[in-house]
Amino acid sequence: MTYTTLITPTELRDLANPLILEASFDLADTDAGERAYTAGHIPGAHYLHLDRDLCGDKTGPDGTFRGRHPLPERSDFAALMRRLGLAAGRQVVAYDRQGGPYAAHLWWMLRWLGHAEVAVLDGAWDGELCTTVPAPTPTDWQPGPSLAGQIDAATLLKKLGQVRLIDARAAERFRGDVEPLDKAAGHIPGASNRFFKDNLAADGRFKPAAELRAEFAALLAPYPADQIVHQCGSGVTACHNLLAMAHAGLGEPLGGLLYPGSWSEWSADPARPIAKA
Repeated sequence: MTYTTLITPTELRDLANPLILEASFDLADTDAGERAYTAGHIPGAHYLHLDRDLCGDKTGPDGTFRGRHPLPERSDFAALMRRLGLAAGRQVVAYDRQGGPYAAHLWWMLRWLGHAEVAVLDGAWDGELCTTVPAPTPTDWQPGPSLAGQIDAATLLKKLGQVRLIDARAAERFRGDVEPLDKAAGHIPGASNRFFKDNLAADGRFKPAAELRAEFAALLAPYPADQIVHQCGSGVTACHNLLAMAHAGLGEPLGGLLYPGSWSEWSADPARPIAKA
């Protein structure tokens, strides 16, 4: 069986030869995720660091700031996946210890490479842990057509008012009450707030698909799927909303488009409009 959105610990245990990737991270302590992995991780899991492995240059060729966590070159990320053993049809399972935002980002990135067989572990792992770092088996895998759409700042600026823009940050950051990370407080004009943690139930697992479908459908109406844009602070937690929508069966491609630069890129240019409250 193939999993393309979420997978339970029980389902993971039943898989044959999955590629397991841990993406745990802490913005306030960027080595915390790797320390946790070293102390004990799902057997067979490789660790990917957000800053080192999943990001590209923060400055573009023209000298402009691309955001705190810009996407790497697609070819570089594909090469990393080859080194770790990605192969056509091989099931990938991504997980983190923060409720899924970093794993969802990795899920989106693999879809971006054209690999459909990737799912996020739903809830905490309830099995044994190990400290052994697995030896990868490199492959000659090559990426295919992207299964995930994105939009850049210039295009989004032109489309303001014509798309449903969903901001995954906490409400106080969305309103502009506080801004601990980026150049200015507030949000992109016209955006609606959907804090990514609202996708989770009290037990830390994603809400049922029907519940997510109802919540997002109310937020998105009347915009069609090709007019939905997701963003957050730096293009990471927005992927949690994309995953939730995909799991709920909403939106193509993949629950809408991702604005990778997100608020960190947008707010760095004083010429771009900003809204508050």
